[in-house]
Amino acid sequence: MAHHLSIDIETFSTVNLGDSGLYRYSSDPSFKILLFGYSVDFGPVNVIDLTKESIPDNIVMMLDDPNYIKHAYNAAFEITCLNADGYKTPVEQWRDTMLQGSYLGYPMGLAKLGKALGLPQDKQKDATGKALIKYFSVPCKATKKNGGRTVNLPQHDPDKWQLYIEYNRQDVVTEMAIYQKLIAFPVPDDVQAQWVTDYKINSRGIMIDTKLVQEAIKIDDRHRETLMQKAIEITGLSNPNSRDQLLNWINENSNAALPNLTKATVANAITGNSVVDDLLTLRKELSKSSVTKYAAMAASVGKDHRVRGLLQFYGASTGRWAGRLVQVQNLPRTYINLGPARHYVRTGNMAALKLFYGDVSDTLSQLIRTAFIAPEDKLLCVSDFSAIEARVLAWLVNEEWKLEIFRTTGKIYEATASRMFGVPAEKIVKGNPEYKLRQKGKVAELALGYQGGSAALIHMGALEQGIPEEELPSIVRMWRNTNKTICDFWNAVNTAAITATLNGGLAYKLDKLVFTYEKDNGMDFLTIKLPSGRKLFYPGAHIGTNQFGRDALVFKTFVGNAWVDESTYGGKLVENITQAVARDCLAEALEKLEASHEFKPLMHIHDEVVMEINRPKRPEVFRYDSEMLHRAIKIMCSPIPWAAGLPLNADGFVGEYYRKE
Repeated sequence: MAHHLSIDIETFSTVNLGDSGLYRYSSDPSFKILLFGYSVDFGPVNVIDLTKESIPDNIVMMLDDPNYIKHAYNAAFEITCLNADGYKTPVEQWRDTMLQGSYLGYPMGLAKLGKALGLPQDKQKDATGKALIKYFSVPCKATKKNGGRTVNLPQHDPDKWQLYIEYNRQDVVTEMAIYQKLIAFPVPDDVQAQWVTDYKINSRGIMIDTKLVQEAIKIDDRHRETLMQKAIEITGLSNPNSRDQLLNWINENSNAALPNLTKATVANAITGNSVVDDLLTLRKELSKSSVTKYAAMAASVGKDHRVRGLLQFYGASTGRWAGRLVQVQNLPRTYINLGPARHYVRTGNMAALKLFYGDVSDTLSQLIRTAFIAPEDKLLCVSDFSAIEARVLAWLVNEEWKLEIFRTTGKIYEATASRMFGVPAEKIVKGNPEYKLRQKGKVAELALGYQGGSAALIHMGALEQGIPEEELPSIVRMWRNTNKTICDFWNAVNTAAITATLNGGLAYKLDKLVFTYEKDNGMDFLTIKLPSGRKLFYPGAHIGTNQFGRDALVFKTFVGNAWVDESTYGGKLVENITQAVARDCLAEALEKLEASHEFKPLMHIHDEVVMEINRPKRPEVFRYDSEMLHRAIKIMCSPIPWAAGLPLNADGFVGEYYRKE
């Protein structure tokens, strides 16, 4: 019979955890574990003061004993810190209470989760805990009063230290209470296995071109200084980077009457005053955050030039990953000639960068991806699922004409435009006047699958692509006429969600999906069982009234710090389902790539996997590149047992650094 070991630790490091991440934090020479709170089989909680004593030998043995399941909230922290401090504890033996909560649609963060579950909230305890962490777990400022010390030790305030011990003890109690509350809806074995793989990928990390990063930061500093000086010369302001000062100056010197200086306002502003317009151009450049991600890389990179912990497992309620530290999920695209630009930055040649590329800030932004590199004896192999959401949605609704396109040519935008506008697909090719219809088909296909209208087309960039706003309603209408099966699916899913919630306990099957209202241990959910067997959870589901006075599914979610009701509708539910199934395809691919031992996944961005492969020793590198990419794609697109008939495809490249074309 399995036993259980619940754990919470308090630590110290001179490295800032929030800025630099867990791996940089725990690998620093200053790192140490201060307190080790634990409970065996959910019994009394003990706290070991590691400034005075050691973890008992029997507990150390339990940390590496597969017969003991280890539990913690945000278990990656405990696993990484314990291993860094010399205590062997394999990730496979752990269960993460945070994952349990996020799997059920609850928010991340112990306080928010406790609030969502209705656990008693002690705001004074939370404030006290933060103060204790700040006092003992981070460096302090040297002052005359504290004798010039930079670390607060237990002897410097024994009463506070005793409070810290009790705080650590209570965290174990809270974690166990949450685990016992959530265990009625356990994390499935396959999701648990994916969490283990995710931890291994995060721990592996990806190499950073530290030379490029350092020089990019220097160039950005110099460039911003030049821009600031120009702005000072134009305005005479002491600080033209001040929003209020600059806004007042612009409105006093033009007829613009700008309400604010947000990115959208500045981008669309036309003042009619060339001096003011020049200033707004400077403002656009100054407001670009090209250096932010470089700074994040510099703060989090380890001594081996790798950055780790870039991904958050189950970062969204659909199960998709979220970005951390460098936020790789929203990297700028690249469309410049990257090789020379990288050379100019690595050599600190800002003059050449400006001469050949013009916009320094934009060029630095585009080069962010290329800061992720392969070691000298390796290459990066990058493979990206093609139109994964469109494929999944067509498969979910059994839209045969789309599935046939995906099985054959893959030219879904041309096929969609052909059906929308009644033009033969073979005419929608470059060089023909009909080719302009492809763009309309593309933006419609990307924007309208989840019950969106003109606003969705605008959000997808229809206006920027030259499509007149007055044409948008007709594009929506034509796309919906062309995709009636998908439109019917929105209504069917909405009906299924409402019916299952009203008929609590009775499963409502809709082709590949099962909708059920589930209730246990004081919690209730609408669940949607996906083809993979994984479920989407909507906490506190009930039927309410939407803004149009119609019945709608309502569930609980966090908005800011409030746990509130939110209504949803068929198209939004279809979006959740489609993205969740696409996520499951990616998870399957990651498991297969990891198991191959030929490809080492380092990170992934949406539906794209970045892997490390051995660099060939022979000169036939191009043939090798093609072969390795082909093998990676074959693994990613191999049939999925629960997704029979889903036509997957992928593309990518092999190279020395990461890019996106």
